[in-house]
Amino acid sequence: MSNITQGEAGSFHSFLSEGCKLCKQGAKMVLFITGICPKDCFYCPVSHERRTDDTYANERKVSCDCDVIDEARQMDALGTGITGGEPLIRQEKVLHYIRLLKKEFGHEHHIHMYTSMTPDRKLMAELAEAGLDEIRFHPPVRLWDSLKESGYTDSIRSAKELGLETGFEIPSIKGANKVAIFAEENDCFINLNELEFSDTNADAMKELGYQLIDDISNAVVGSEEYAAEVASDCQRIHFCSSSYKDAVQLRKRLIRIAERTSRTFDEISEDGTIFYGHIECDEISDIETLNDELSEMEVPADMLEITESGIDIAWWILEDIAGSVSDDKRKLYIIERYPFKEGLIVEKIPL
Repeated sequence: MSNITQGEAGSFHSFLSEGCKLCKQGAKMVLFITGICPKDCFYCPVSHERRTDDTYANERKVSCDCDVIDEARQMDALGTGITGGEPLIRQEKVLHYIRLLKKEFGHEHHIHMYTSMTPDRKLMAELAEAGLDEIRFHPPVRLWDSLKESGYTDSIRSAKELGLETGFEIPSIKGANKVAIFAEENDCFINLNELEFSDTNADAMKELGYQLIDDISNAVVGSEEYAAEVASDCQRIHFCSSSYKDAVQLRKRLIRIAERTSRTFDEISEDGTIFYGHIECDEISDIETLNDELSEMEVPADMLEITESGIDIAWWILEDIAGSVSDDKRKLYIIERYPFKEGLIVEKIPL
């Protein structure tokens, strides 16, 4: 593997597509078209909550075009990854969002898409004309032995002739070498993802004999080692480890969002979460009283924000004044949460 470059958190590559380069920066918005998929892959990690015909831009449920645009602006996205479920069962929606994003952010906004389907020449031409830059095929495991006789050959040819960067993206499991050989023969790149346990695939994975590396990681024993074996026969391969997705891609995306959306008094952590203080009032009428008290203490106006349940405030200020604002009708916390609107709270520490 002399041509292999070791990356962060256990990842390695001899090639990175443009989409992967932007993911590495945390600069790609994830556009989840639908959770519906006609395939039944045993390793599918999509949550039960997402297995509906709803669209999400990152963590935001999409109800209108402005949700997609706002989410992209919020993280200063340089591109978008279209995924699912199977996005191409909603072809018109895919085409609509590609055109929308290209119109709003320009040709340089890079868009890649994952699909397990084999688009015909007509659909591939529509995707390319709309502005799709890169396509990653995800053939079901049952077809890995017969890819030459499948529809992927024609789809790859069409994609390449239309100027799309073309590759495969599959889990790193036994048999992936067959896809890698097919990718080589068709001048495509291949991305191997470390196999992971999730709430939705755990039972099927256990039945097939897969095991966790340890009690901390969701990664499967042997998946990384198998990718290293496959890499020896590939010219253009990227192995994306489980920890790389969390420690690098997700963290950098969160940091991008936090840097653009955090309030003056939010502290951004190295993981991209935000820290702030919160004074929760049992009675709504007490919020105004509390605000007056903070004003009398000369807490700067840009160091706090009134909310429905109380007042958010710089955590270090709250620590200093905790004794002065505390009473039986108030609860004081330091909060860590994801930097989304109503983002998931990671930790809530009482003072």
